[in-house]
Amino acid sequence: MKYFVLISLFIFPGFYLNGQATAGKEEGRVSYITTQHVYVKFKSTDGIAVGDTLFVERDGKMIPALQVTGLSSISCVCLPLSTIKLKTDDAVVAMKAPKAKQKIENSTKETEEVKTPVPVVVPTTADTTKTVEEKKNKQEIRGRLSVSSYSNLSNTPGGSSQRMRYTFSLRAANIANSNFSINTYISFVHSNVNWNDIKKNVFNGLKVYDLNIKYQPVKSLSLWLGRRINPNLSSVGAIDGLQVENNFGKVLIGGFAGSRPDYQDYSFNFKLFQFGLYFGHIYTSKKKREMRTTVAFIDQENNWSTDRRFIYLQHSNALAKNLYFFGTAELELYQKVNDTAGSTFNLTNLYLMLRYRVIKQLSFSVSYSSRKNLIYYESYKDFVERLLDEGALQGIRFQVTYRPVRNLSVGVKASYRARKQDPAPSKNLYAFVTFSRVPGIGISATLSATFLQTSYLSGGIYSINLSRDLLHGKLYAGASYRYVDYRQTYYDTNINQHVTDVNLNWRIIRRLSLSVAWEAIFQQAYTYQRIFVNLTARL
Repeated sequence: MKYFVLISLFIFPGFYLNGQATAGKEEGRVSYITTQHVYVKFKSTDGIAVGDTLFVERDGKMIPALQVTGLSSISCVCLPLSTIKLKTDDAVVAMKAPKAKQKIENSTKETEEVKTPVPVVVPTTADTTKTVEEKKNKQEIRGRLSVSSYSNLSNTPGGSSQRMRYTFSLRAANIANSNFSINTYISFVHSNVNWNDIKKNVFNGLKVYDLNIKYQPVKSLSLWLGRRINPNLSSVGAIDGLQVENNFGKVLIGGFAGSRPDYQDYSFNFKLFQFGLYFGHIYTSKKKREMRTTVAFIDQENNWSTDRRFIYLQHSNALAKNLYFFGTAELELYQKVNDTAGSTFNLTNLYLMLRYRVIKQLSFSVSYSSRKNLIYYESYKDFVERLLDEGALQGIRFQVTYRPVRNLSVGVKASYRARKQDPAPSKNLYAFVTFSRVPGIGISATLSATFLQTSYLSGGIYSINLSRDLLHGKLYAGASYRYVDYRQTYYDTNINQHVTDVNLNWRIIRRLSLSVAWEAIFQQAYTYQRIFVNLTARL
């Protein structure tokens, strides 16, 4: 026995060194950051497993930064391991070899160095203070420009059409290392049949979803001018005007004044004046889990007459391990019937969502929504009496996802929606099985079935989807087939369709990509075809 132990002491170090010699590095990029997780995108995650460590390079050293908790074919979900601050598009390195995270020299020592901040003495000179401030406000520019073409072809009279879509998004943080930032997201859509409408009103094709300038004189105070959706008031929608927010430790106070987008073409309509004030509380646990609550008072007007006045509530909670809750509610405070204004206290919108990961392989989520038609007493005063009589639309959704083994996922999604005046409730059930990488051929396959039942339609959709990375992140291909079997309740007719789809995604260079997709729908005597082409350049 002791000879076996002695022999093992010589053999296993040899295996260890051999693993070091053949380990390969794969560089990825941080694609998204939340309060709890960091998402990293690779050309391929082959050779990366749950539990592996990802590294960042600092001064020629590989420092452990992230631990993989979940992955797909090209992306990893990670938990931070150290106090290193990562930003979107930062480089992250995976050591693609068995137990690679244990084969970096001095990794334990470096981790300890990272976890123990070293105090730095900064000379109190004007030049040094300026240098520190410039590093704090480092400029970061991210953008995307895309051009898309949608072609519809069919053998029906007048069935062919052509639509173009141009999209531009830009996030320029701390421009020239200053306190100013710019955010924008704009799209323009036109077709061969609506150009005259666009010439009469450009906002029939132009949609501005985000366009604002941010000024942050100090870390706790932020000001925005332009169109912006406030994440603390996410369900309120876009706000055109001035927004101010100040943090006092765990408490934040904010307000806004301006207008809301036009309800017909989403243009700027300064007659729809609105203002509001909100208070928030943020609590972060020792484990970096966050709870956030917002209470807001909002007044919306039309031609300086009160259109709607309400209280908005929003709460998100991730304090419990593997459990996340999000909810919003809106309480109406104003009503005007028969030209008589008054007060009320009526719940119009309620949305609740709960997501829970039971174990690493099993998670589920459930959501509930109850919505009444919102009444804008000045905008829709001719319809107020009818709107008051309509009941609430209530719905509930449920989702379960289970990963019994690596690369295999199964899930079920179900929803139920009902309203008193509907002849029957709407029911929807979706089930899927996904094998992310079939052994030997590297194809990802998904089988799914959708069952739908409404007051006017019932039936199912059955599909199979295949995809594969052809050139190590450079060229990606996919194909699918769907069989649609619907029955129309009132017409007693069936709709049977065979739908095929083929798509290619080509990353021409690092920041330029091309997508092409072709879809054909075969339905008895008619055939419909769609061709989609998209060219995207990242700035």
